[in-house]
Amino acid sequence: HTVLNPGYRTDLRRSARRLRLPGGGAGLRVLDLGCGTGASTRALLRAAPYARITAVDASSGMLRRALAKRWPAGVRFRHLTAEEVAAAGEGPYDAVFAAYLFRNVTDPDGVLAAVRSLLRPHGRLAVHEYSLSGSPAHRALWTAVCRGVVVPAGTLTGDRALYRHLWRSVLGFDTAPAFCARLAAAGFTDVRAVPVAGWQTGIAHTFLARAGDAAPAAGDAR
Repeated sequence: HTVLNPGYRTDLRRSARRLRLPGGGAGLRVLDLGCGTGASTRALLRAAPYARITAVDASSGMLRRALAKRWPAGVRFRHLTAEEVAAAGEGPYDAVFAAYLFRNVTDPDGVLAAVRSLLRPHGRLAVHEYSLSGSPAHRALWTAVCRGVVVPAGTLTGDRALYRHLWRSVLGFDTAPAFCARLAAAGFTDVRAVPVAGWQTGIAHTFLARAGDAAPAAGDAR
């Protein structure tokens, strides 16, 4: 991903900073949902070096790659889905970060409900995702980039099917306004979409929101 998108890590760090966690995250519990190989976890660590970070992913292979890296004591990894985290009573969390997750789940509303239950009242959510603005120009730009650069590069690396999936999944996913509406329907407040800078403007966004007033289902002990 970093070869085809050189700003990948920079964009993740920017989205993690947009959580605006006070005091470098001191005393806060943060969930990295769909952590993959740990790039999003590293971005969170840069934004909140003193937070206690729990990073989870449904892929054991991805987690093995993440665990092979060096991490401070405040970071732990779990092989769990969002729903399993909620069922295990892992919360509540002060913030949740989810990068490139919602486009790849079969039940985004179910995942949002789990996230909502895991957050403290007014807890913070940041979702970093490919989500088109809704403009035909941005849709055309995404298709042109995929046809001209992404899919051919994937063919050379043996990942053609993966990058064709990326292209199609972005076209089929919520537009930014639609995902904002989905967040609001799930009970989140202060919902907004912030475009990612550079050529991805109108193609990728950071979605920011707060949990509502209702207490989360998980226990409230830190």
